[in-house]
Amino acid sequence: MAVYEQTYKQYAGALTPEWSRFLILPRYAYRTVFQSKLFIAFFVACFIYPLVASIFIYLHHNANALGILQVSLNELIPIDGSFFKFFMWWQGIFMFFLALIVGPILVSRDMTNNAMSLYLCRPFSRAEYILGKMFVLVILGSLITWVPGLLLFLFQSYLEGWAWFKDNLYIASAIYFGSFVWIILLSLLSLAISAWVKWRVVSSAILVGIFFIPFAFSGIVNELFRTKLGNLLSLQTLVNNAWDGLFGLFQREVVIGQRSTGRGRVLEQITALEPPLWSSWLMLFLIAVFCLLLLYHRIRAYEVVR
Repeated sequence: MAVYEQTYKQYAGALTPEWSRFLILPRYAYRTVFQSKLFIAFFVACFIYPLVASIFIYLHHNANALGILQVSLNELIPIDGSFFKFFMWWQGIFMFFLALIVGPILVSRDMTNNAMSLYLCRPFSRAEYILGKMFVLVILGSLITWVPGLLLFLFQSYLEGWAWFKDNLYIASAIYFGSFVWIILLSLLSLAISAWVKWRVVSSAILVGIFFIPFAFSGIVNELFRTKLGNLLSLQTLVNNAWDGLFGLFQREVVIGQRSTGRGRVLEQITALEPPLWSSWLMLFLIAVFCLLLLYHRIRAYEVVR
């Protein structure tokens, strides 16, 4: 057929719903991520502790298994808020390494290959781009944090009964919202670093430094001034305080040392007040807003070269 006989025709096929267009990005990102056998092995390892935790819950309700193992019920870890808080802490470590592996390449590859203009020249906004890249970590992080956590909670509720479920429903909400705080924080930090740093090794080093350098600095401030205000500079402590608040474990008065008060060698405890819980939430909110501002400024359809 001759070229001049070709005429323009409007596309008549099915259109992707506007609300779900951002999901295209995680769908193709997973194809790249799961091509690595090492990552698949790591992802499978993330479910080892949930399996161990389910065994602990099962042993609490199986006298025959306790008899075979020759373990009394009092020797087992109690299934309470502290049990699920430790579960979140352990799975949160895996979530950090997940962000360390996947996060640095999410935006940097698009920036390096000048692909941003190809994304944004289509009916695809900056907000949808950021949301799509975030969902890569949000979905993976959810599968290893609050999803198995809620399954463990339901398993314990099934074995313990309706009364336990009703009295401990706050634990389920703490698992869900606490996990999302950690996932969103890591996702925004990873994307912001990836948008500004194009080298994967450097991006990973910066992400590690953001968590460990302020943590060490906050410890120095607390030790020098005998206070706990330095904890507002530590991301780990901010998240831990937020989790403690959700699980009802937050305590403001903290023992920071002891000293002798006389010849009788009577020791006096030196205490300090942890910053109020609302200050931890405020700092986490400000960090998230700052990361969004960095992303909004960096992600655009063109790059100004000076």
